[in-house]
Amino acid sequence: MKPVLALVGRPNVGKSTLFNRLTKSRDAIVADYSGLTRDRHYGNAKHSGQEFIVIDTGGFEPDATSGIYKEMAKQTRQAVAEADVIVFVVDARGGVSAQDHDIANYLRRLGKPCLLVANKAEGMLEGAHLVEFYELGLGEVLPVSAAHGQGIRSLLDLALKPLNLPDSPDDEETVPGVIKLAVAGRPNVGKSTLINVWLGEERLVAFDLPGTTRDAISVPFEREGQKFELIDTAGLRRRGKVFEAIEKFSVVKTLQAIESANVVLLLIDATQGVTDQDAHIAGYILENGRAVVLAVNKWDAVDDYQRELVKRSIETRLAFLKFANMHLISAQKRQGLGPLWASIIQAYKAANCKMSTPVLTRLLLESVQFQSPKRSGMYRPKLRYAHQGGMNPPIIVIHGNSLEHVTDAYKRFLEGRFRQAFDLVGTPLRIELKTSANPFADKTD
Repeated sequence: MKPVLALVGRPNVGKSTLFNRLTKSRDAIVADYSGLTRDRHYGNAKHSGQEFIVIDTGGFEPDATSGIYKEMAKQTRQAVAEADVIVFVVDARGGVSAQDHDIANYLRRLGKPCLLVANKAEGMLEGAHLVEFYELGLGEVLPVSAAHGQGIRSLLDLALKPLNLPDSPDDEETVPGVIKLAVAGRPNVGKSTLINVWLGEERLVAFDLPGTTRDAISVPFEREGQKFELIDTAGLRRRGKVFEAIEKFSVVKTLQAIESANVVLLLIDATQGVTDQDAHIAGYILENGRAVVLAVNKWDAVDDYQRELVKRSIETRLAFLKFANMHLISAQKRQGLGPLWASIIQAYKAANCKMSTPVLTRLLLESVQFQSPKRSGMYRPKLRYAHQGGMNPPIIVIHGNSLEHVTDAYKRFLEGRFRQAFDLVGTPLRIELKTSANPFADKTD
């Protein structure tokens, strides 16, 4: 089993920068902004042949009793409970604060291996500036610079030494068939609450405040033998409403999460109805060809009249997602969540459906025989054969003559026939038309 290192400290001491340095990634958002990280964030790392897991946490206030800081403190305590070694990060330039003392008192009571790391120590004389940190009572102080990579090797040597674990094999096999499921939607629609209900723990900060989640958080999950990677994303709002630079970073991470996902669960708030931003998010999912499942959350909080309005607005404003299954749920009360999984699996299988060339060509010719494309002037498009051009999303390439005259209405007709034949529910389907070159075009009499 891989050892676990938890990065703990007050806000803005460089925990996320250190996380990115250890994992050799940019998975955690980094900016000169206090309180940026809120959920605990996991990443894989490797040092001297030993693989381990790093947990990035938000700014820790052990005595927080209310608000978002209480929820962040819960996340940090859970990370500390899961960790084999705790890395307590302090600011070498800012010195010791009262909050550092509170955190140190909490960590000493746990009795777990703890390493005191003074970050932002680049360009400073060793020794004098570290003396004050000894009053925290956690032993030796290790100066590092996460931004410049100084002292990282020594940090890992000391952190992994007490574990005495054998080296992890380099050829460790990865488990195939993991479905990456991104939960997307506007701020405060219940994305984190839904994932917490699935996991059976308060894995993510869920708070009645729009914009609570700022990073795209990935969580492994297994259900009935199928492995998932659940991705909680930051809520996307209209570009004109995005004021903070941090929120702009969050939008980028959310869009990247949607692009890398196999299936996207689009959450809509029943109390707010379908907004322009819901349509924009749905359009972005469709543009990237992601399989999608639609879920209307907080269904228990609206009356019959509002429910009818929501259904009609989905039919009109999200008509381009009619291929996706829709579910009416309440994440907080755990209502209607079971059928979601069947639709997610169905959408994933449809997105990765394999379609043979003979079957596609036969379906194409049968469709043409049932309804041929309209003539355009002197030309009538001739559709000759079809083959699969890709998966996730499925792409069907049709070859023939004069295909530039095929109308969008006829392409939708063909899409409906292909969807029905291969049961393509929950995934976009792209049809590409390729006209054969005329061999006599360059010849003259």
